[in-house]
Amino acid sequence: MFKFVGSHQKPEKRRFIHSLVLPVLMLVVMFSVRLLAWLENWDLAFLGVKPLAPEGLPGILFSPFIHSGWQHFFNNAVSFMILSVTLFYFYRQIAYRVFAVIYVLAGVWLWFGGRDAWHIGASGLVYGLTAFLLLSGIIRRHIPLMAVALFVIFLYGSLVWGMFPLADNMPHSWEGHLWGFLAGLAAAVVYRKEGPQKPPLPFEEEEEEEEENAFWKTSPQEEP
Repeated sequence: MFKFVGSHQKPEKRRFIHSLVLPVLMLVVMFSVRLLAWLENWDLAFLGVKPLAPEGLPGILFSPFIHSGWQHFFNNAVSFMILSVTLFYFYRQIAYRVFAVIYVLAGVWLWFGGRDAWHIGASGLVYGLTAFLLLSGIIRRHIPLMAVALFVIFLYGSLVWGMFPLADNMPHSWEGHLWGFLAGLAAAVVYRKEGPQKPPLPFEEEEEEEEENAFWKTSPQEEP
């Protein structure tokens, strides 16, 4: 009995540990960059995305690791960890591809469609992960994933207001939020048929078996 319980828990434990690997590594880099910038009084905004400017292209890769202050860092870090671990735990088969698509698309679209300013921070990733977990859980119609979507709505439903320029001289990049969110929606649609799926209902399996049996019964048989 105890062996059975232990054997059941080990895969879940490995799955959870695996879901922590990339999020924790990225968070360590984010924290290290913020700490060095704070200690050395560095302004690393030049590593962000500057739309339609060649010098802003490296920011597509580097901007999520750059933050303007500790408050900016902590606001993004908590949400990033919760959402990224959720992605890697529940969508482990496609999580790396989804994460890469959101990461790159959000940065590229921001470079093409942002204000003439330096855009920094991991909030684009946060919005992208939010959008993916929300839409993917709905379109898959799989109860555990729909529960994840409801969890995301409960925690981050108010993020929607950050995607619009509701005030002049906004301190955050609402374009980064918007493009990140759209990148998450795109990833949810592209990978909707991959990864975890809603299991077929028992009567659906029976219907498929009956159709298959009927096909073989009615198919002409070759004579030897």
